[in-house]
Amino acid sequence: MAGDAGILYGRGAEGGGDPPDPLPGIEHYLPSAVLASVLSRLDPRSLCSAAATCSSLRSVASHALSFLPSFHLLEIAPTLDLLRPLLPPNPYLKSLKLDCSRLDDSSIGFLTRPSLQELCLHNCENLSGRILSEVGGKCRDLRSLSLSSLAERRGLSIVFTDLEELLTGCSQLESLSLALDFSSFDNPKFGQVWATASVALSSLEIGYIPLTMLIELLSATVQSRQTLRPVKPPIFPSLQMLCLSVDYITDHLVGFVSKGLPSLSSLDLQDAPIMEPIVTSDLTNAGLQQINPHGKLKHISLVRSQEFLFTYFRRVNDLGILLMSDACSTLESICLGGFCRVTDTGFRAIIHSCSNLHKFRVSHGSQLTDLVFHDISATSLSLTHVSLRWCNLLSNLGIVGLSNNKQLIVLDLRDCRNLGDEAVKALSYLPKLQILLLDGTDTSDLGLSYLGHGSCPLVSLSLRGCKRITDNGVSLLFSGSVNQSLQVLDLSRLPSLTDNGILSLAKGRIPIVELRIRECPHIGDTSVMALASMQIEGRTPGSSLYVLDMFECGGITPLAIRWFKKPYFPRLRWLGVTGSLNRDMVDALSRSRPFLRIACRGEELGMSFLDTSGGWYSHEEDEMDELERWLLEGEDEIENDSDQ
Repeated sequence: MAGDAGILYGRGAEGGGDPPDPLPGIEHYLPSAVLASVLSRLDPRSLCSAAATCSSLRSVASHALSFLPSFHLLEIAPTLDLLRPLLPPNPYLKSLKLDCSRLDDSSIGFLTRPSLQELCLHNCENLSGRILSEVGGKCRDLRSLSLSSLAERRGLSIVFTDLEELLTGCSQLESLSLALDFSSFDNPKFGQVWATASVALSSLEIGYIPLTMLIELLSATVQSRQTLRPVKPPIFPSLQMLCLSVDYITDHLVGFVSKGLPSLSSLDLQDAPIMEPIVTSDLTNAGLQQINPHGKLKHISLVRSQEFLFTYFRRVNDLGILLMSDACSTLESICLGGFCRVTDTGFRAIIHSCSNLHKFRVSHGSQLTDLVFHDISATSLSLTHVSLRWCNLLSNLGIVGLSNNKQLIVLDLRDCRNLGDEAVKALSYLPKLQILLLDGTDTSDLGLSYLGHGSCPLVSLSLRGCKRITDNGVSLLFSGSVNQSLQVLDLSRLPSLTDNGILSLAKGRIPIVELRIRECPHIGDTSVMALASMQIEGRTPGSSLYVLDMFECGGITPLAIRWFKKPYFPRLRWLGVTGSLNRDMVDALSRSRPFLRIACRGEELGMSFLDTSGGWYSHEEDEMDELERWLLEGEDEIENDSDQ
């Protein structure tokens, strides 16, 4: 028996002094071709998990990266040096999605690959407009392009020729999203160049475009194509989704877009006037009457932003909404922001006319009251997403009526200041409610006790600015079944919240993924230590947190920064702290954890979760971040671990 055991562990039967033979690697049991076939079906994160286990799988995983059809890495912001081993030459790569906040123009040639059909780059503030021309020159087969925050860093340029080369080069584009200021492209040929855009374009999203340039674009496109055919063609014949931000939404714009785009099914317009619009540069009842002449519209969003001026659609009343409702009875989603003269009559017309409506959003509805929802149970509506932000005439009674709609998944009631615990009690029994936003409402500890013992499977809860909530309310929230589902929690701007509230969360081992406790004057180092020490199901301390925002928490000292060093918070990707909090220690933390984004200026953190309806964080996280391990640790260390 002893001899057999010796042979099993690589020792001779006589014992002796010979060193033990290493155990055979995985390639001894599975041929490399089989391993490569299996690993080629994994996503990048899973490949990194496999590569971190042993040198054999590391070698096969590195080879498999040369055959991946898609590479999506949005949870971290890699440098070009870290990307190179992950993105070797790959003629099979069709889809690339990256966070580019740590990339500059030196990476453009590396990112623009001829095989790509989909390219999605977030946070491109350090990339110039040259990437547009490079994409147009190299990615001829591209079907989808999405760029955000392009060239926002001071000194970077975007010129008209960049856009021109993109549109002429990518003749197969079906989806184009450029979240940037199009005034940079002001040129006499701006309208004409869009005549060369792909006729297959079905989705177009533009960050901001001056109204004059937009009208020029649409008019010039028609005129340019009109010369080729005797019959006036539509502008973008295949366009189904249009999302724009302009300086003014006008009757002329709405009519031009509605009549000129015969395939349009989704229209999203937003403006932000810098001065009160006059009649000729505003939206009126007549403009709403022109919407949906082709009868294909499924989603419409008309929003007047309050970014520069407190202004509204003052020339639209119930009559305009009634006329629009008659023409848009097939709508599935509607968003109206800034319609201050529309009353319950207009909003009820939408609810009762659009039998297929699933998403209903109203912001700054200054005349919306409880009457909108008092008989909603008598309709056939099955609302899943409802947002009623800044509707200050809405009371608990209206939300009790809305709660008769049992299909609700997402409910946004932020800044409805007359809502309180009775409304929360009615919502706590909704069987499908997953996202609930109660910022600035009159919710108290009693309301949190209703939620804690209710039956709604909450995944995300925001209580920012609910001033009546105390530590006791947090304890009551987690005393029921909600602690099994809740993953995103916002307790910011709660003047009575102290370290004791965070201690109750930590003691309950609640697997929170995103926690925001910014601007809480009584939160201090004790909360950081409690979160860092919290273990869930035997995992590494603090391993559940992905986002932690503690900006302007009054009791945080430089001592707290030490708790963010490894091995604590291994999954943390976003950290918000006060900028004046020992800058040297913060910089040192950034160097030691390059994948941790530290925000010190009060910016909001993390990916937006408001428009999702389920499935957040479904990925089962491993004990260590294998991606970080593979990129930052030496290969020798991994090989040594595998031989032990």
